[in-house]
Amino acid sequence: MKKKENLKTIFLVIFSFVMGGIIMFALLKWTPLISEVLGSSGETIVTRNDTQVYEKNSLAAAVDKIYDAVAMVSSYQNDTLISTGSAFVYKTDDNYGYLLTNYHVVDGANNVTVTMSDDTEAEATVLGGDEYLDLAVLRIDKSNVSMVANIGNSENMKLGDTIFTVGTPMGEEYRGTVTSGILSGKDRMVSVSVSNTSSTDWVMRVLQFDASINPGNSGGPLLNANGEVIGICSLKLVDDEIEGMGFAIPIEYAMNHIESLENGEKIDWPVLGVSMINASDTTSLYRNQITIDRNITEGVVVVQAERGSGAYDAGLTTGDVITAIDGKEVSDSAYLRYELYQHQAGDTIKITYIRDGKEQTVDVKLGGSD
Repeated sequence: MKKKENLKTIFLVIFSFVMGGIIMFALLKWTPLISEVLGSSGETIVTRNDTQVYEKNSLAAAVDKIYDAVAMVSSYQNDTLISTGSAFVYKTDDNYGYLLTNYHVVDGANNVTVTMSDDTEAEATVLGGDEYLDLAVLRIDKSNVSMVANIGNSENMKLGDTIFTVGTPMGEEYRGTVTSGILSGKDRMVSVSVSNTSSTDWVMRVLQFDASINPGNSGGPLLNANGEVIGICSLKLVDDEIEGMGFAIPIEYAMNHIESLENGEKIDWPVLGVSMINASDTTSLYRNQITIDRNITEGVVVVQAERGSGAYDAGLTTGDVITAIDGKEVSDSAYLRYELYQHQAGDTIKITYIRDGKEQTVDVKLGGSD
């Protein structure tokens, strides 16, 4: 009797293993359940030509969430193509689709078209843009939109997280190129020029990544592994000795200004009310007949305070060297603008400056750019 019970137990164990194997095989072959579970840990099963291919760390599912929302931007001036770039649809309403891109992609254009992933070409209206933000909003007819991007959050990203881009490097031939990498840095301070000179006008706080980007990627989305937009590709360090350093404007920064850009409103940047020269620019100081202590190599020298401005009313004058705003050091005019533009017109800030070898502070009420 005991022997029969043992045989029965062995039979049940074998039967359970066999049935478990059959059920697992069925799940793998005929349901997406296992694929989804594996995909969440960076592994997925992709079906190609009726054949299931096991892939590790595939971004295919994430790319599908954004690909048709990305467009190529072509900017023309008097029927002459002056630049190409990328953009993505971030929202729609009853009549239109709205795209984000870089300001420098459409700057100077009097005609802009976008080409969607299905080769549909649409006329675009530039609703608004700002050179310091390096952002612009385009509008197209809603009938041309088949997908809207999901907006994510860059603040939750960690160094080493997987990222990817979709864009138009090097023109139409490579439209829809996907590149991937990792998030290499956060809160990078990158100096840029918004004018056609070699001078540094502005500093941007950006995300750094190592995915390959090239001319034409500007304005395209930077995305996390879920296919959510965390930034707008804007800059690339280009040098014979530098490789794999791309930069993107954090999506939160862009969305903070999106309403003004959609309405075509001019961004009311705060104004200090001075003309200035970098303390390190000895040639310009000599040309303006301004002498400062030779030991001062950083800071911003006041050339003139505009009558009626906050700086003038606070007593700032020619030769004063501004070294900090609200206790945060400013090494040159680009960093001064960055700190200044963290405020609003009408705010009162504390300026630290050097006059006659002595450090002093003064409160200055900021004016508006209008």
